Amino acid sequence: MSESESSTAGARLRAAIIHERPLQVAGTVNAIGALLAEQAGFRAIYLSGSGVASVSHGLPDLGVTTLHDVLEDARRITSACDLPLLVDADTGWGNSLMIQRTVKDLIRAGAAGLHLEDQIDAKRCGHRPGKQLVAPTEMCDRLKAALDARTDATFVIMARTDAVAVEGIAAAIERANNYVAVGAEMIFAEAITSLEDYRRFTESVDVPVLANITEFGQTPLYRLDELREVGVKLVLYPLTAFRAMNAAAARVYQTLRSSGTQQDLIDQMQTREELYDLLDYYSKEP
Repeated sequence: MSESESSTAGARLRAAIIHERPLQVAGTVNAIGALLAEQAGFRAIYLSGSGVASVSHGLPDLGVTTLHDVLEDARRITSACDLPLLVDADTGWGNSLMIQRTVKDLIRAGAAGLHLEDQIDAKRCGHRPGKQLVAPTEMCDRLKAALDARTDATFVIMARTDAVAVEGIAAAIERANNYVAVGAEMIFAEAITSLEDYRRFTESVDVPVLANITEFGQTPLYRLDELREVGVKLVLYPLTAFRAMNAAAARVYQTLRSSGTQQDLIDQMQTREELYDLLDYYSKEP
């Protein structure tokens, strides 16, 4: 790898997977979240399509946001934070030409990689019922388009399969291996419900496997050591901080409305000085 390649976001993500096993990937829905994740010591971050829909548009995760919406949030995050950013690209927002544009635009936006999924274009949340999948050949065509479009060889192309909940674990592993055969460099195995199934996946698929440990879904909230033991290489917490932020904000609004003062909320807040420190305010002040 050349010096220029080793400094790319994709190269930093690949290096993080080697140095931290498994790599904890923190979901960050905006730039301030990315800085907080960096402050906490995370080596990689993630932008969720559901997060873009919910935070930036107040919409549910039903495939209603666009590439432009995701790019805007990705640019804001990569402009503020140097941690490598993995981006949820849903189904690629269209045909092969659109998938190629998605890859090129995300590279220009400073992202480290993306994952494409094998649901139909009218996709659903990965932990909701009623998901429908495209044929493995169609998903392979999506991946080929993404791989062919890379202007940066270090940019990560990850394949997500939702087949576990729809077709079963054996079919999901078969799909994953088909995706690896065409060039997918990592596998996002969605909605797995047991450690033994994670072990089956990691022992059957010869690339790093990501575990999506999202709250209130189908996958139990396994500990890091449990996932390490079954061979998982990346552990994703896509919306954990977002959900906590929402709950905190709801309590604040309710308290303000009922009591008419924030006096009882002060000890729950980030202080002005803590924010200034996070933003490196004083060194940037004119």
